[in-house]
Amino acid sequence: MLGGVRPAGWFPLGSHRAAARSRVGESDRPTTVATAGPADAVEPADPVESAGAGLVAAVELTGLVDPADQVPAGEPGSPTASGSDPAPSDGRAPGPATSGGAVPPGGAVVLAGAVVLAGDGVPVRPTGAGRPRAGIGVGPLPAGPHPGPMRMGVIDIGSNTVHLLVVDAHRGGQPQPAASVRVPLRLVELLEADGSLGTEGEQALTACVRDMREQAEALGVQDLAAFATSALRDASNGDQVLARVRAATGVGIGMLSGEEEARLTFLAARRWFGWSAGRLLALDIGGGSLEIGAGMHENPEVVASLPLGASRLTRDWLAGADNDPPRRADLAELRRYVRAQIAPVVATIYHLGEHTRVVATSKTFRSLARIADAEPYSRGPYTRRVLRRDDLADVVAKITRMTVEERAALAGVSASRAGQLVAGAIVAAEALDLFSVEEAEICPWALREGVILRRLDWLNSG
Repeated sequence: MLGGVRPAGWFPLGSHRAAARSRVGESDRPTTVATAGPADAVEPADPVESAGAGLVAAVELTGLVDPADQVPAGEPGSPTASGSDPAPSDGRAPGPATSGGAVPPGGAVVLAGAVVLAGDGVPVRPTGAGRPRAGIGVGPLPAGPHPGPMRMGVIDIGSNTVHLLVVDAHRGGQPQPAASVRVPLRLVELLEADGSLGTEGEQALTACVRDMREQAEALGVQDLAAFATSALRDASNGDQVLARVRAATGVGIGMLSGEEEARLTFLAARRWFGWSAGRLLALDIGGGSLEIGAGMHENPEVVASLPLGASRLTRDWLAGADNDPPRRADLAELRRYVRAQIAPVVATIYHLGEHTRVVATSKTFRSLARIADAEPYSRGPYTRRVLRRDDLADVVAKITRMTVEERAALAGVSASRAGQLVAGAIVAAEALDLFSVEEAEICPWALREGVILRRLDWLNSG
């Protein structure tokens, strides 16, 4: 092992997705809203006994190359150096390419105490919480203090993209980006009609994860974590797929619940802006879901995960060659659906008090801000970027009259994201309107950084 680093082991990341399930119907994708209780601020010591045993696996990498033999990130022959999810103008992922290819309005709402409310408000008790996930082994927590400066990696298996982020991190310091590799796998589009991930999608995912691990090894990563979000969380065979991917690649992949996604994204935003930001409202639009977090502390007081991802809504509401540009009637119907999903969360958050800063993460928000004349990402992560509600309304009016090809030519919009930009823009616009937000500040950190920060905290706890 490089530098004598001990085996990485496992670390807990919160509740199992089964805690968000109800008996309202197997076809319903749960919407979760959670309010934190006093115990939520303390991380469970034992991952087996943690609520739902939702885990992200960290695998020990062997056969790592010596740092002296590596090509520094950002130089020719290396993966692209990046702070957080750069936007290639042509939509291609940096690094070696890997092959790959209507949610009902009623959902479930999860409140403190693990009581699930079905779409008609009838309380039911969730099942499955507290049991280890099938196909994921649980090892002992690593003992001893944090080993010091180390190179960490995280593989994020999202609905649109599989992303490897590599950082150099140490106790008390800001994780510094070393490399970023993206593959636009689009798992959400590879799901079968029955909701399962088919053979083609599984093979593409396996090849991609294997390639990501090899690149992590080549970059000298000493600690690697991997997690999956909405696409595999919603897939009917997601657990089985991840078990087979682990067997084929040696990479254990945790399945994040929507609630934990929101918590980790909120953590990243809080660390980036600091305590002076006051009460935060954090919004993140992914491919499969919209995550919302609000509160004063690092652990948000309220989190919500809604089935309002840009890819999901495009597929369910705006698909079809005859819908480019999208029809006004379809846009109006989509707006009503989005507002109906977000409104209950607004009511839940209002009792907390007025938020002093609203932050937005994700590629969708960055692209919309860029179209609204925010500074390009090439200016670096410390350049302040905001998205104002009035400007966003103008952007929505503009892009809804454009074809996919015309949207792909806009500054800050990649060809791979142009098709889902309209749906993402409608979610952003309705969220800012319902929360009465005049402007949202773009945060360069999001879920991947939240996972790294949580893991650093866990390692440093000794």
